[in-house]
Amino acid sequence: MAERLAGKAVADAIKEDLSKKIEELKSKGITPKLGILRVGARPDDLFYEGGAKKTCEAVGMQYEVFKYPEDIDQANFEKAVIEVGANRSINGILMFAPLPKHLDERKIRSLIPVEKDVDSMNLDSAAKVFADDPTGFAPCTPAACMEILKFYDIPLKGKRAVVLGRSLVVGKPVAMLLLREHATVTICHSRTENLPEVCREAEILVTAVGKAKMVKGNFVKAGQTVIDVGINEDPDNPGKFVGDVDYEQVEPIVEKITPVPGGVGSVTTAVLCKHTVMACEMQNNLVMV
Repeated sequence: MAERLAGKAVADAIKEDLSKKIEELKSKGITPKLGILRVGARPDDLFYEGGAKKTCEAVGMQYEVFKYPEDIDQANFEKAVIEVGANRSINGILMFAPLPKHLDERKIRSLIPVEKDVDSMNLDSAAKVFADDPTGFAPCTPAACMEILKFYDIPLKGKRAVVLGRSLVVGKPVAMLLLREHATVTICHSRTENLPEVCREAEILVTAVGKAKMVKGNFVKAGQTVIDVGINEDPDNPGKFVGDVDYEQVEPIVEKITPVPGGVGSVTTAVLCKHTVMACEMQNNLVMV
């Protein structure tokens, strides 16, 4: 039976550390604050927003939600994003995406100031991650993967890591973060030849393809650590959610595995708050980078 890499313990450790940092900042007259930008009221956005607010409250951080109607036009939303970005009380900005199709999302993402872009929405933020610039924040989900690996003392230096998925949201940035820790990284995708064989070569396998139970027992081997980023509706049990990994097949084979739910997703809001506190410290010249 594989060791279950539960996210709650990781999130609790991050929140405990953040609470101490925030108390120190408050003693200097500074309170970190997250600004949440939401267009419309999609259920998944509201769910994540609720988790973010709960985490902010748990660590003593402030937040403010900026809500806009789903039919807001481009000019007015651009103006709103610029205003939030210029608000000196806001240290970090989370904007829910995708935006409604009538909005130019790429243009709007570019309006989020990089120093406040705590979920790497602006392509300039992504460039900093790829350039190993510590003033740029990685997306929260890849950063959560790294927090799990660190918390459970999983060695990365010199290890073979395979990332299944090449999106700019998870696959590519998590590959960069693994490289930063001196892993040897292969990025795979739907057109990779002999995909199960390539995945079996990994010591650390990160799955981020968004396809329920795609990774079967023939994708893995004994001794592997599997980080499952996927969150998909279970085709066999509507209303329930599963990862990219067929847990029942894979768990008996590998050494360590994250569950879904209860794995990577449960760490992301803690990372969001961690990034906001880091942004606050940098904006107030309290840390050297």
